[in-house]
Amino acid sequence: MDYKTLLKLAITASIKAGDEILNVYNTDFFVQTKSDHTPVTLADKRASDSIIKTLASANIPVISEEEDILAYDIRKTWTHVWLVDPLDGTKEFVKRNGEFTVNIALVENGTPVIGVIYSPVSKEIYFASKNNGSFKVLQHDVIEQINKKEKQLIDNLILVAKKLPLQKLPQKYTVVASRSHLSKEINQHINKLKSIYGDVDTINVGSSIKQCWVAEGKAHEYLRLGTTMEWDTAAGQCILEQAGCSLVDLETNLPMRYNKENLKNNFFIAKH
Repeated sequence: MDYKTLLKLAITASIKAGDEILNVYNTDFFVQTKSDHTPVTLADKRASDSIIKTLASANIPVISEEEDILAYDIRKTWTHVWLVDPLDGTKEFVKRNGEFTVNIALVENGTPVIGVIYSPVSKEIYFASKNNGSFKVLQHDVIEQINKKEKQLIDNLILVAKKLPLQKLPQKYTVVASRSHLSKEINQHINKLKSIYGDVDTINVGSSIKQCWVAEGKAHEYLRLGTTMEWDTAAGQCILEQAGCSLVDLETNLPMRYNKENLKNNFFIAKH
């Protein structure tokens, strides 16, 4: 597997999808509700179509949140599969707070080996590939490189990327928590941490940015005790692991596995 070429393809796909999302974001868009009671917009579908089209050249199957999922009898034969959340944080998109992302991961035999998370509004890109570390392209670098309109845009973005973690962990124990999914159990966990570490800081943000912030060094951990799907975490897990962090399934106490028969995740914790 040529991870370098596939990583560049995934970054390209994420930026193109981000453009599709922003085209809808800047309109008076319509919000529908899916069968699982979660919101969906035209941006989700357009981003999904764009990503599938861009990734097609790799000849690797794609599992996208917005497409029909093939039967496990077919999927279990795949050694490689793209896991895609074309618009992670649709609730944040609907609220227009900018805290949504494009998530693209390449999974190899159940383990994420490439991860790309792009924030179309804040213009930040996080990416990682197996045995190559995790990186962040800062906002001003993304804007500068895109504005140059050069053919080697993706090479230039990779060139200016900063290796994660970007900073030392805060002195005060810091937990990153969901903007839309706080629960009594999470609050109990934070209280338990306070009994261990004294004062605890909590920072709230939407989408998979939470995993990125742990990898970046902004927070010590992110605990999730709610429903998530494989496409919510695969890219973030690769970014975490290649930055020397972890994302652990709380039922198995092992790293999360992907392309399972049931694509729903167990509860998990991301730790620096």
